[in-house]
Amino acid sequence: MSENAFFLNGNEVTFTPGQTILEVAEANGVRIPTLCHLKGTTPTGACRICVVEVKGARSLMPSCATPAARGMDVKTESPRVIKARRMVLELLLASGNHNCAAPGGVADDDWTGFQLGVQNMDGTGDLCPVWGDCKLQELAFQYQVRGSRFTPNPGKYPTELKNPLIVRDFSRCILCGRCVQACNEVQVNRAISHGYRGYDSKIVAAEDKALIDSECVFCGECVQACPVGALVEKKSRYVWRPWKAKKIRTTCPYCGVGCQQWLHVQDGKIVKVTGVEDGAPNKGRLCVKGRFGYDFIYSEERLKTPLIRDEKGDFRPASWDEALNLVADKFKQIIAESGPDALAGVSCARSINEDSYQMQKLFRAVFKTNNIDHCART
Repeated sequence: MSENAFFLNGNEVTFTPGQTILEVAEANGVRIPTLCHLKGTTPTGACRICVVEVKGARSLMPSCATPAARGMDVKTESPRVIKARRMVLELLLASGNHNCAAPGGVADDDWTGFQLGVQNMDGTGDLCPVWGDCKLQELAFQYQVRGSRFTPNPGKYPTELKNPLIVRDFSRCILCGRCVQACNEVQVNRAISHGYRGYDSKIVAAEDKALIDSECVFCGECVQACPVGALVEKKSRYVWRPWKAKKIRTTCPYCGVGCQQWLHVQDGKIVKVTGVEDGAPNKGRLCVKGRFGYDFIYSEERLKTPLIRDEKGDFRPASWDEALNLVADKFKQIIAESGPDALAGVSCARSINEDSYQMQKLFRAVFKTNNIDHCART
């Protein structure tokens, strides 16, 4: 065995010093389930779903926080591991209002029939708004877990509906901490943190205020990181369902950075926007405009054709050729009468870098003026 190698499910694998068992497993195509792990952030080992069995260790080890070491003998799906994961999942399902139908009673020999029955239950607000896109639900189905052994705890904190863009449903929060890491380590806004202890534990903003009254900038990174239905976009709540929507990759239209987005299109209309996790340059990150500012394309006030003001002061529709020729003629007239510095241009914040570059070249090289600026507001 080489210096940097260990056994993973009976196969010898190599690792780079500093890698965790989870990272090595992912690199070798072995899936270990996680709930609290957020790529690129400090591992916490809080959810205990990613536990693995390491030969010689007294207890199961969280793979997301355990460094790989030479000679380890790791099993990721041993009977002991599966039993522990099922127990954790049962406790999580009973920890709040996880009414995704996973906790319902079903005979062990009729699991397939139960899953088919659950699919027919959709279409009602009684089901979780992220039904079908919940990691806890996926794992409950994968490990055939039911929460009926423990009395469900509906939670003590009311749903926070005050915020304009994000709904915080504390009854569905599993306190995994992914939202806190997304806010503090990914976006570095530091708007939320863990608060209180024990039964009173809660994710808090500022001094336990609503997000709208805190330092939150509503980038929505916490929503994208949430593995359950505790954080949901208000506009897509009970509207977006993953099996109904088509994902289309595009570039954010708001500035020249070029952030990559997934548009979730349902019935020909955008109902949700998420960041492309492995897409450069943003790596899943989006600002408030990129994530939530897509409604303007459906505004009835949007111009669909150029308008020219007539002699009476009223606007009339015109073709692009007529409008562009009119603008060009007016520019020439102004320059001839008052000089090039009588013109000034402002590049839109939604323009891509290439368009803004061409506009400044037009003003500086063609119009012979430096009166060109960029507007950061929308």
